[in-house]
Amino acid sequence: MRRVPSSFCRPAAWLAAGLVVAAAAASAAPATPGFPVTVSNCGEPLRFDAPPRRMVVHDLNMAEMVMALGLQPKLVGVTGITGWYKASADFWKALGPVPELAPKYPTLENLLAARPDLFFAGWYYGMQPGGGVTPATLARHGVATLVLTESCVHTRADKPEATLDLLYGDMLRLGAVFGRREQAEQLVAGWRERVRAAAQPALPRPPRVFVYDSGEDKPFTAGRAAMPHALIAAAGGVNALGDLAMGWGTAAWEAVAERDPQYIVLLDYQNGQGPEHLRRVLEAHPAMRLTQAVRERRYIVLRYAELTPGPANIDAIEKIARALRGTSP
Repeated sequence: MRRVPSSFCRPAAWLAAGLVVAAAAASAAPATPGFPVTVSNCGEPLRFDAPPRRMVVHDLNMAEMVMALGLQPKLVGVTGITGWYKASADFWKALGPVPELAPKYPTLENLLAARPDLFFAGWYYGMQPGGGVTPATLARHGVATLVLTESCVHTRADKPEATLDLLYGDMLRLGAVFGRREQAEQLVAGWRERVRAAAQPALPRPPRVFVYDSGEDKPFTAGRAAMPHALIAAAGGVNALGDLAMGWGTAAWEAVAERDPQYIVLLDYQNGQGPEHLRRVLEAHPAMRLTQAVRERRYIVLRYAELTPGPANIDAIEKIARALRGTSP
C-alpha cells in the first residue's frame, strides 16, 4: 500500500472489460474439470473458463498469498518488491527463479513483455486511477486483472469496516481461480484456529492501538477500512482511528493524541528507514509524547507484509495479541 487520497472513488466500468477478457482468454483452452469459475472482483463477477497459466503478481503480501497455494509454477513475474523494502532470504528462496519485472510500480510495457494472462494487484498496490496500468488498459491487451479486495474500498463512496474476511475471501478466491479450492479451505481453516487461540484469554477492555506507517507532518495510518483495523480487533484491541471513514490515509497528530492510544504499531519497511525513526518522531512530538503508549514505550513493530492482506496477517495478530496481554513469544 502506498500513499493514497482517502476520498478517491471510481466507477466500476473497468470490471466489465475484465470479465470479458478473463472469459475470452481461457475460452480457447480445452475444458477443465471444475471450470468455468466465477468470482467476485470488487463486487462484480469475473469468470475464468480455465486456470490462468501466466500470472504476474504485485507486491510482497500478494506474492506470499500466491506462494501459500504453491502457485509459483504459474508465475511469470513479480513487481514492486525490491524498490520498496528488503524481502527475506526465505521469500526469495520460496519464489525461486521467478523474475522481478519492475522494482516499484510496473509499466504496461513491463507487464506485456511477460505475456501474462492474469495480473493480481490492487488499487495503490501496483495500479493507480488514471495510470497506465489499470484493469481497463490491461483488458485491451487480453489480460485479466484480479483486484485485491481490501483495495476495492477506493472504488466505493462508503468505507466499510475491514474484517479478516478480506484475507480469507481472497485466499479462497485464488483457490477457486486456480482449481485449488480444497487447499485454500484448509489454509483458511488453520488460520481461523490460530486467530481464535491468539484472542485468549479475552481482555476486559480492548486497548486502543494506533498504527504508524510513516510521515512526520501528518501520520500515514489506517482507518476503519484498512487491514490493520481487522488485525487489531482480532487480537482483542480497538483501532484508535477506527472511527475514520477511510482505508489507508493521513490524519492529524492532534486527533491521534486526543484518542490517547495505549499501544502503537510501528511499521518496519526493512529499507533502512526503520521503526527507530518513527519512535523518535513520536517521542519528540509535543502531543504524542504525552500519550500512554509513548510514555510507557508500548511499541509493536510489524513488517509491511504483516499489515497488508496476506498470510503474514496471522503472525501479526499473534504478535499484537501477545503485546496486549503482556506475554512473551
